[in-house]
Amino acid sequence: MSSRHLVLIGLMAAGKSVVGRQLAARHNLPYVDTDQLVVEEHGPIPEIFARHSERFFREAEARAVAGALDSPVRSVISLGGGAVLDTGTQQLLKHATVVFLDTDLATVLPRISRTANRPLLAGDPALRWSALAEARRPIYESLADIVIDTRGLAIADVVERITAALDEGEN
Repeated sequence: MSSRHLVLIGLMAAGKSVVGRQLAARHNLPYVDTDQLVVEEHGPIPEIFARHSERFFREAEARAVAGALDSPVRSVISLGGGAVLDTGTQQLLKHATVVFLDTDLATVLPRISRTANRPLLAGDPALRWSALAEARRPIYESLADIVIDTRGLAIADVVERITAALDEGEN
Protein backbone atom coordinates (compact mmCIF):
# COMPACT_ATOMS: atom_id res chain seq x y z
CA MET A 1 0.00 0.00 0.00
CA SER A 2 1.19 3.52 -0.81
CA SER A 3 2.70 5.82 1.81
CA ARG A 4 0.38 8.68 0.84
CA HIS A 5 -2.41 9.86 3.11
CA LEU A 6 -5.88 8.52 2.22
CA VAL A 7 -8.28 11.44 2.04
CA LEU A 8 -12.06 11.04 1.90
CA ILE A 9 -14.04 13.79 0.20
CA GLY A 10 -17.70 14.17 -0.66
CA LEU A 11 -20.86 16.00 0.22
CA MET A 12 -22.06 16.38 3.77
CA ALA A 13 -23.72 13.25 5.13
CA ALA A 14 -22.01 11.05 2.52
CA GLY A 15 -20.50 8.94 5.30
CA LYS A 16 -16.93 10.22 5.24
CA SER A 17 -16.46 10.10 9.02
CA VAL A 18 -17.88 6.64 9.65
CA VAL A 19 -16.17 5.18 6.57
CA GLY A 20 -12.95 6.93 7.50
CA ARG A 21 -12.90 5.47 11.01
CA GLN A 22 -13.53 1.94 9.71
CA LEU A 23 -11.05 2.30 6.84
CA ALA A 24 -8.37 3.48 9.28
CA ALA A 25 -9.09 0.56 11.61
CA ARG A 26 -9.00 -1.89 8.71
CA HIS A 27 -5.56 -0.67 7.61
CA ASN A 28 -4.23 0.03 11.12
CA LEU A 29 -3.79 3.74 10.40
CA PRO A 30 -4.54 6.83 12.46
CA TYR A 31 -7.82 8.58 11.67
CA VAL A 32 -8.22 12.36 11.41
CA ASP A 33 -11.50 14.23 10.93
CA THR A 34 -10.71 17.81 9.93
CA ASP A 35 -14.16 19.06 11.00
CA GLN A 36 -13.43 17.64 14.45
CA LEU A 37 -10.09 19.47 14.52
CA VAL A 38 -11.90 22.75 13.82
CA VAL A 39 -14.51 22.00 16.50
CA GLU A 40 -11.80 21.23 19.06
CA GLU A 41 -10.14 24.59 18.40
CA HIS A 42 -13.14 26.86 17.78
CA GLY A 43 -16.28 25.16 19.11
CA PRO A 44 -19.34 23.70 17.35
CA ILE A 45 -19.60 24.46 13.63
CA PRO A 46 -23.08 26.07 13.83
CA GLU A 47 -21.72 28.44 16.49
CA ILE A 48 -18.68 29.28 14.35
CA PHE A 49 -21.01 30.21 11.48
CA ALA A 50 -23.27 32.26 13.78
CA ARG A 51 -20.55 33.95 15.82
CA HIS A 52 -18.00 34.53 13.06
CA SER A 53 -18.88 33.60 9.48
CA GLU A 54 -18.60 30.87 6.91
CA ARG A 55 -15.39 32.52 5.72
CA PHE A 56 -13.86 32.24 9.20
CA PHE A 57 -14.85 28.56 9.28
CA ARG A 58 -13.36 27.92 5.80
CA GLU A 59 -10.06 29.52 6.83
CA ALA A 60 -9.90 27.41 10.01
CA GLU A 61 -10.84 24.35 7.96
CA ALA A 62 -8.07 25.01 5.41
CA ARG A 63 -5.51 25.26 8.24
CA ALA A 64 -6.78 22.01 9.77
CA VAL A 65 -6.55 20.20 6.42
CA ALA A 66 -3.05 21.54 5.77
CA GLY A 67 -1.93 20.43 9.22
CA ALA A 68 -3.37 16.95 8.79
CA LEU A 69 -1.79 16.54 5.36
CA ASP A 70 1.54 17.81 6.68
CA SER A 71 1.83 14.95 9.16
CA PRO A 72 4.61 12.50 8.31
CA VAL A 73 2.44 9.67 9.66
CA ARG A 74 0.27 8.13 6.94
CA SER A 75 -3.36 8.58 7.98
CA VAL A 76 -6.94 8.33 6.82
CA ILE A 77 -8.28 11.88 6.72
CA SER A 78 -11.94 12.87 6.33
CA LEU A 79 -12.54 16.35 4.99
CA GLY A 80 -15.63 18.44 5.50
CA GLY A 81 -17.82 18.68 2.42
CA GLY A 82 -16.70 22.18 1.49
CA ALA A 83 -13.00 21.83 2.27
CA VAL A 84 -12.25 21.15 -1.40
CA LEU A 85 -13.42 24.65 -2.34
CA ASP A 86 -10.12 26.08 -1.09
CA THR A 87 -7.55 26.24 -3.90
CA GLY A 88 -4.69 25.68 -1.46
CA THR A 89 -6.37 22.51 -0.23
CA GLN A 90 -6.86 21.40 -3.84
CA GLN A 91 -3.11 21.75 -4.43
CA LEU A 92 -2.26 19.82 -1.25
CA LEU A 93 -4.57 16.97 -2.24
CA LYS A 94 -2.33 16.26 -5.24
CA HIS A 95 0.07 14.64 -2.75
CA ALA A 96 -2.56 12.30 -1.27
CA THR A 97 -4.75 9.46 -2.50
CA VAL A 98 -8.19 11.06 -2.73
CA VAL A 99 -11.36 8.98 -2.46
CA PHE A 100 -14.66 10.61 -3.45
CA LEU A 101 -17.63 9.02 -1.69
CA ASP A 102 -20.37 9.73 -4.19
CA THR A 103 -24.00 9.48 -3.17
CA ASP A 104 -27.43 10.91 -3.89
CA LEU A 105 -30.17 12.80 -2.09
CA ALA A 106 -32.27 9.68 -1.45
CA THR A 107 -29.37 8.13 0.46
CA VAL A 108 -28.56 11.14 2.62
CA LEU A 109 -32.07 12.53 3.15
CA PRO A 110 -32.73 10.50 6.33
CA ARG A 111 -29.38 11.73 7.73
CA ILE A 112 -29.80 15.40 6.90
CA SER A 113 -33.45 15.51 7.93
CA ARG A 114 -32.79 14.45 11.51
CA THR A 115 -30.09 16.98 12.37
CA ALA A 116 -30.16 20.74 12.73
CA ASN A 117 -26.41 21.24 13.06
CA ARG A 118 -25.62 21.80 9.38
CA PRO A 119 -25.72 25.56 8.77
CA LEU A 120 -25.49 25.25 4.98
CA LEU A 121 -28.69 23.19 4.92
CA ALA A 122 -30.81 25.67 6.90
CA GLY A 123 -34.30 26.14 5.56
CA ASP A 124 -34.91 23.36 3.05
CA PRO A 125 -32.21 20.70 3.63
CA ALA A 126 -33.09 18.63 0.55
CA LEU A 127 -33.07 21.61 -1.80
CA ARG A 128 -29.88 23.04 -0.31
CA TRP A 129 -28.09 19.66 -0.40
CA SER A 130 -29.08 19.16 -4.04
CA ALA A 131 -27.75 22.61 -4.97
CA LEU A 132 -24.47 21.90 -3.19
CA ALA A 133 -24.24 18.53 -4.95
CA GLU A 134 -24.69 20.12 -8.35
CA ALA A 135 -22.08 22.80 -7.64
CA ARG A 136 -19.48 20.60 -5.94
CA ARG A 137 -19.66 17.24 -7.74
CA PRO A 138 -17.38 18.41 -10.61
CA ILE A 139 -14.76 19.53 -8.07
CA TYR A 140 -14.89 16.22 -6.20
CA GLU A 141 -14.61 14.29 -9.45
CA SER A 142 -11.65 16.35 -10.65
CA LEU A 143 -9.74 15.76 -7.39
CA ALA A 144 -10.53 12.07 -6.95
CA ASP A 145 -8.14 9.23 -7.61
CA ILE A 146 -10.91 6.79 -6.66
CA VAL A 147 -14.69 7.27 -6.88
CA ILE A 148 -16.94 5.00 -4.82
CA ASP A 149 -20.69 5.11 -5.40
CA THR A 150 -22.00 4.47 -1.89
CA ARG A 151 -25.70 4.24 -2.79
CA GLY A 152 -27.24 1.19 -1.19
CA LEU A 153 -23.96 0.00 0.33
CA ALA A 154 -23.27 -0.85 3.95
CA ILE A 155 -20.25 0.88 5.49
CA ALA A 156 -18.26 -2.38 5.46
CA ASP A 157 -18.93 -2.72 1.71
CA VAL A 158 -17.70 0.84 1.07
CA VAL A 159 -14.51 0.06 3.02
CA GLU A 160 -14.06 -3.15 0.99
CA ARG A 161 -14.47 -1.28 -2.31
CA ILE A 162 -11.94 1.35 -1.27
CA THR A 163 -9.50 -1.36 -0.17
CA ALA A 164 -9.94 -3.22 -3.46
CA ALA A 165 -9.39 -0.01 -5.45
CA LEU A 166 -6.23 0.74 -3.45
CA ASP A 167 -4.93 -2.80 -3.99
CA GLU A 168 -5.74 -2.60 -7.70
CA GLY A 169 -3.89 0.71 -8.00
CA GLU A 170 -0.68 -0.92 -6.79
CA ASN A 171 -0.61 -3.58 -9.48
